[in-house]
Amino acid sequence: MTADYRAWAHQVRQLDEALARLKPAAAHLGIPSPAATQWFQLLDHKLLPQLQANPVLVVAVVGGTNIGKSVLFNQLAGELASAVSPLAAGTKHPVCLVPRGSVDAGPLARLFEGFVLKPWRSAEDPLEESEEDRLFWRVGAHVPPRLLLIDAPDVDSDAVVNWRRARAIRESADVLIAVLTQQKYNDAAVKQFFREAAEADKPVIVIFNQCDLKADRAYWPQWLQTFCTETGASPELVYVAPHDRRAAESRRLPVYAVGPDGRGEPETAGNLREQLAALHFDAIKIRTFRGALRRVLDPDSGLPAYLARLRGAAGEFSAAAETLSAAEMARVVWPNLPASVLVDEIRAWWDASRSTWSRGIHGFYRAVGRQVIRPVRAVWSMGRPDADPLDSFRQKERGAIVLAVEKILDELERLTKIGNDTLRPRLLAMLGGNARQRLLERVRLAHEALPAVDEDYRQFLAQQLDAWRGGNPRVVKFLRSIDHVAALARPAISVTLAVSGFVLAGDLVGQAAVHAASHTATELATEAAIAGGIAGGGEAVVSGAGEGVRQAAGRLFARLQARYAERRAQWLAAWLERELLGDLLEDLRRGALTPRGEAFLAVEQALAAIHAGESAYR
Repeated sequence: MTADYRAWAHQVRQLDEALARLKPAAAHLGIPSPAATQWFQLLDHKLLPQLQANPVLVVAVVGGTNIGKSVLFNQLAGELASAVSPLAAGTKHPVCLVPRGSVDAGPLARLFEGFVLKPWRSAEDPLEESEEDRLFWRVGAHVPPRLLLIDAPDVDSDAVVNWRRARAIRESADVLIAVLTQQKYNDAAVKQFFREAAEADKPVIVIFNQCDLKADRAYWPQWLQTFCTETGASPELVYVAPHDRRAAESRRLPVYAVGPDGRGEPETAGNLREQLAALHFDAIKIRTFRGALRRVLDPDSGLPAYLARLRGAAGEFSAAAETLSAAEMARVVWPNLPASVLVDEIRAWWDASRSTWSRGIHGFYRAVGRQVIRPVRAVWSMGRPDADPLDSFRQKERGAIVLAVEKILDELERLTKIGNDTLRPRLLAMLGGNARQRLLERVRLAHEALPAVDEDYRQFLAQQLDAWRGGNPRVVKFLRSIDHVAALARPAISVTLAVSGFVLAGDLVGQAAVHAASHTATELATEAAIAGGIAGGGEAVVSGAGEGVRQAAGRLFARLQARYAERRAQWLAAWLERELLGDLLEDLRRGALTPRGEAFLAVEQALAAIHAGESAYR
């Protein structure tokens, strides 16, 4: 066995192994197994079984009815192995002779998939009537090593089962010995049989049997030309055999080589069995395999088409995953967190950085201020909507969440109408009954349990403010100085100043001041400057430090708002994936990744290696 053949066999086995690994991914995509396709059957039943050992050449004697196939078969075998019947369609089951040492039926069963192997008992076995597809086999005393010799049923039999068996033998054979006669070389059924053989690149040896060597000398080249033109066959060898019944019965029928065009003189009888033994087995096996492999590699009906179907299904899964992405569905217009909430958080961050004595003074007077300012707050609120900004925000946020949930449910319903057979049943199960109402109620309860500001956001806010403090040391120093002055002045602050300061601060910081109504005037003015300066509202303070600082503060405030909206959208996306989509998204994403998976890439690599080496095997 040559190195080329071994390399080729290894590549085909790698392809099969990769396909086996790809099978679960294909099933996940809803693509049926290729087991029933012709290309897979050729790979699994034709190529792989014959690659398990050194190449064995399968030579089948084939042809129409009453042309002497079995006579020539017995002569090639050197013994009576298949009975000769004067009746049409006498051979009903194939007979296979194997060389000495080949007594294991296992490899034969793989070579002749679909046939029931029966040990040969007599030459009459292939004449038996049976609905079972049988193949009779035994060791042939004169069969050359690495050669399997087969006598096939008639290819043009009136019995459909006979020519079906003949076609099955043709699929398994490497070399066809086409036995033709003046009456059969142009028969429609015979031509169709060998046309399909030529399409599969089967090597053909032609024997014109029952010839008159003198009278037919001028005709068999014409018969051959017609046969080749009509079938596309290009015979490797061409022989003629005379019409000599006595010689045929004694297995001494002379067979004359007449050249590939049939124009040679039939001078010296040759030994066809010896010429078969001298054939280049490896080259013929690769050629025969390449004929089968051509169908495996066919872009429209072979393995490439199968891979294209997988890519298409993976694309559908990818599109569905992208469409159903909870993160995308959560991309709604999210309401801004009220400025008062942000200001409170900024104030808490600033308060943590105060000195102990300053924090204590401000904390004490903040508590006193709450009591003093309560009646004033009531007067301030008269005639104004008594709405908590945070409550209003939560209502708007709830509306955004309902919009996102409705959006994803609508998309799920759309996919039930256009999704593939794998996806559709799962979607219908998710949307059955009153699933929509149940989901909306569950997300409402989940949102109610969600704090307005969680610890993760506070950590982010602290990091951003710490970075701002590090980037604006002069502004921070100034704010700290007025904060300390305010702490020293706390005992002298009066309720009147507190009230007037409250009113003025309300005009200064708007919503933030209303929310902070329990603060004293000086504290409020100071902290409005601190919080407002950081958040971009205390322009009187910040402008003194430079225009760039005010712009940077504005960008910081925008980042804090954007981060908040991003965190809320992430919460909703995680909730939707967990509570609604479950493992569906994961399944879709896994299916979408199939063309990039190890098994798929291994199939493509094996395919590329076979394509690249194909020219070397021609």
